[in-house]
Amino acid sequence: MDEEAWETAAGRRSLDNGHSRRSTEFDHARIDSRRGPGRQRRERNVKAVERATYSVGALLFLSGLIHLAILLIGGGPWEGPVSLRKAATFGLSFGLTLVNLTFITSFVPLKDRTRTTLLSVFAVACVLETFFVSLQAWRGVPSHFNVETPFDAAVAQTLAVGGFTLVAIIVALTAAAFRAGTVLPPGLRLAIRAGFVALVGAQIVGGVMIATGMRLVFGGDPQRAYATGGWLKPVHAVLMHAILVLPLLAWRIARTDWDERTQARALRMGIVLYALVVVATVVVSVLSAGRSDSL
Repeated sequence: MDEEAWETAAGRRSLDNGHSRRSTEFDHARIDSRRGPGRQRRERNVKAVERATYSVGALLFLSGLIHLAILLIGGGPWEGPVSLRKAATFGLSFGLTLVNLTFITSFVPLKDRTRTTLLSVFAVACVLETFFVSLQAWRGVPSHFNVETPFDAAVAQTLAVGGFTLVAIIVALTAAAFRAGTVLPPGLRLAIRAGFVALVGAQIVGGVMIATGMRLVFGGDPQRAYATGGWLKPVHAVLMHAILVLPLLAWRIARTDWDERTQARALRMGIVLYALVVVATVVVSVLSAGRSDSL
């Protein structure tokens, strides 16, 4: 009797545990069903914004290639404020940066709505910057530092607003990249953070060039502003594309059969080498600017 009672009690406990497990699973499923549509809607929105920004980035890059082809086939000046090279450079750079940031921000701890908003505004700013620079190039007038007519001044002001917008978004993304919240391989996390720091540096360099050019314009020497305002363009370019190069380097190193310590050392060395390239570019730009001023 005791054995039968024990078996009966054990069976009841088993049934109770099974019922409890099923109830718990049902509760989780019910919670998931309540949250599911909202989560799925957010995921659809994120994917839609990603597809849009990837497409816009590809179109901007294509516009850069088209301007480059026109310049190569049709000829024209490679230097100067009205060269189609500027339209090509903006299309290629902003297209590549938009596509790259769309991908990189998927590793940054951001809420879906925040990420889609930042990416959407960033894409609009990239389009405006590229469009107005290309428009002014086709009109045969400078895009930056040009306040000769009300329309040119409006274009310059729009470019400035777009630039400030880009800077604000990049700073926000950089701050988010340094927050805890997303589990990433240490190498990739370091590369993304270093790339964002370099991208902020690129915006600072761009601000220095704008300030230099506008100081000359307001001082009554717009021609000198057109000729020397972009004296840090190489530095700006190198810093701007670190967000592409360094994560790619981290990805490539992670695919080696090196141990973790060797991979970390190789990545740190790569970041240091990239920083040395930036320093060398700064030195060359400063020396070149000094020679130009002495002429």
